[in-house]
Amino acid sequence: MRVLIVDDEPAMRLAMKRLLSKVEGVALAGCFESAEGVLDLVREGNVDLAFLDIRIAADDGLALARSLRAARADLDIVFTTSHADYAIEAYDVYPLDYMVKPISRIRLEQTIARAAGKRYTSAGEADASSNRLTVRGLGCLEAGSKQAGAVKWMSKKSLELFAYLLVHRGRSVAKVRILEDIFSNMPLKNAETYLHTAVYQLRKALSPQGLKDMVVSAQEQYNLDLEQADVDFIRFEQGVRRLSDIDGTNVAVAVELEKQYAGGLFENKSYAWAIAERERMAIVYGAFAKRLAGWLMGRERYREAAQIARKVVSHDEFDEDANLLLLHLFGAMGDRQSFHNHYAHYAQLLLQELGLQPSEKVRQLYERYA
Repeated sequence: MRVLIVDDEPAMRLAMKRLLSKVEGVALAGCFESAEGVLDLVREGNVDLAFLDIRIAADDGLALARSLRAARADLDIVFTTSHADYAIEAYDVYPLDYMVKPISRIRLEQTIARAAGKRYTSAGEADASSNRLTVRGLGCLEAGSKQAGAVKWMSKKSLELFAYLLVHRGRSVAKVRILEDIFSNMPLKNAETYLHTAVYQLRKALSPQGLKDMVVSAQEQYNLDLEQADVDFIRFEQGVRRLSDIDGTNVAVAVELEKQYAGGLFENKSYAWAIAERERMAIVYGAFAKRLAGWLMGRERYREAAQIARKVVSHDEFDEDANLLLLHLFGAMGDRQSFHNHYAHYAQLLLQELGLQPSEKVRQLYERYA
């Protein structure tokens, strides 16, 4: 088992290293005095168990834990602290354990044994049951599992049917509606035959993952059972809902969540029925990203905010709020070259594409920093 330690007290780091060195089957993956670098190590997947101090100098251990949980849902987290009164607040990230310093060798071994037992049980359950399907729909359309690798689609229509049912998030869809949306360019009788073929092919494609029963049909309706699936755009939207308010305790989670938006829904597919949902997801992302960038700007974290604002503008060059935000950030950073270049580009875009001039609000901001 590979473990990491995050604690700003040198004596505690040394004590933990010595204790862990005496536990059989444990290897130290990393030892940190601050949050810097911890997330990168965990993302690489080389850590099974993290011992985190809730109060890490200038960093927030709880915020770090939330970021780690967002990056690796299967990571076991143990809080180590001198302050027992943090226990209730700490459990919102579902830690494996909460240990109050000083930590004894027996107590530490009990926690590690618990983590090892939990992983053994989880592995056994995974072997005994169907493997989870990981689905990426943001910026692409891909699906696969650790058990069988990427899904090998048998036809374009079976893949399209899969995407169509995914968008409905487990809800049943009437056969007649599927025929209208996916097979509208052919006679009804032919369309029904093609639908039955696509369903058969979809089930067959999911069989190597042990998930052919994921496609459910009953009473002239179809749906996908998503109990064994991890779908990125569904997870992203759920995360945005949980972050209705961004503050110091959850901003690290918000930053990680924003990075998960890799592009538009099924961006590399020209599905006419997906246009409305693609636009809706883009609006969800844009509103969240601008809110996050605004919060970061208010704390003078200009470069992080500008990176997010650039991304929003790249997805929608006509978004006035995003362009205003980016111009404001260039001005606040004193980057006059980028400020003038972006204003000129935005003004030219409006004129060429829409025959419009920048709004009064944009012109006022330009005059403020010009």
